[in-house]
Amino acid sequence: MIKKISLALYYGFAIYIPDIPFLKVALPIRRFLVKRIFDKCGDGVVIMQGVRFGNGSKRELGNDSGLGRNCKIGKYTFIGNDVMTGEDVLFITHEHTTNNIKASMCKQRDTDDEPIIIEDDVWIGAKSSILPGITIKRGAVIATGAVVTKDVESYAIVGGVPARFIKSRK
Repeated sequence: MIKKISLALYYGFAIYIPDIPFLKVALPIRRFLVKRIFDKCGDGVVIMQGVRFGNGSKRELGNDSGLGRNCKIGKYTFIGNDVMTGEDVLFITHEHTTNNIKASMCKQRDTDDEPIIIEDDVWIGAKSSILPGITIKRGAVIATGAVVTKDVESYAIVGGVPARFIKSRK
């Protein structure tokens, strides 16, 4: 019951509260509600305006992690501690099939959800897309606008479409 009420309050008004620095109510309100919506939500999280996550089930957000403005988070998305995301990041956990050429594209079925795992201390740049089944390991950086189609190694910096290794932070 608390989860349903929290969802109604989040999508009813909290999602729209602007993140104005002198109006210091938006972040605490969204944090309070998301802690009651997600399966797990750590301390010190930052949820910016416009973040969408369906009903919040099968989603986790670690301590001191933040979701930038207008992020969209699919089911089975597990985000570790100290993770930063820019604006408009997409965590896409399922897609449409395309293999039945006798059926129109709009009649193809969805694939099953595949989990996305973001380990600790990761930075995901604005307008990036993380595709189904991806693991981004500790300390990685995802450049702005990247489309991540393969797992990302620890401390790697990746970018591009599709995302490719640029260099190591080590």
